[in-house]
Amino acid sequence: MEIVLENTKSKHLEIFSLLDLDNFHETFKRFSSIKEPLEAKIFAVNESISSHQLSKLKNHFDKINICSLCIYSNIRETIVSGKSLKIDSAFVKEQKIKNKLLIFNSKKKDDIFHKGTVRSGERISSNGNLCIIGDINPGAIVSAKKNIYVWGKLLGIAFAGTSGNKNASISSLYLNPLQLRIADVIAIGPKDKPKNCYPEIAVIDKQTIIIKPHIIENKN
Repeated sequence: MEIVLENTKSKHLEIFSLLDLDNFHETFKRFSSIKEPLEAKIFAVNESISSHQLSKLKNHFDKINICSLCIYSNIRETIVSGKSLKIDSAFVKEQKIKNKLLIFNSKKKDDIFHKGTVRSGERISSNGNLCIIGDINPGAIVSAKKNIYVWGKLLGIAFAGTSGNKNASISSLYLNPLQLRIADVIAIGPKDKPKNCYPEIAVIDKQTIIIKPHIIENKN
């Protein structure tokens, strides 16, 4: 099952796979602080989803700011389950569903460069590296499949290596986040403010996120 969360106002686009319908609480946790309304589209190819499973999924959608929800599937049982819960559901042939997903994926750039403050409730996601020139305020969420670079204060939530890349890193001029996540490793931000006057980088070391000075070696 592929889920697309889209906000046309901010051009935000998030695409993720939901493989385990009985264990998706953590997946939706990171969307709870988004204040702008999102459109959710569920693409279920060759998947029979019961009304009970969809009801649990819908309950999680109800906890985030969803203005519309629809299902596209080539399995009639899934469509019936959706309609029983009054979810906008459309029967679409397999290839057409795959074509729709290709269109959404083509909208997402690999590396993203953002200039300006990322405010509370805003979210920026990248299919590659994410570079931000500005501050990330508390309540803001940034994520990237590769590395995150913040030329400013990182005070919100940052998630690098979203595709499971444990070699990803998060670096910032002022690293004081609410939460850091790299691949499947999560760390809560420190209570004390940083006393250092140099950039820092967060990486995984022995299945733990550690923060150290970000030193750029001069190879000349």
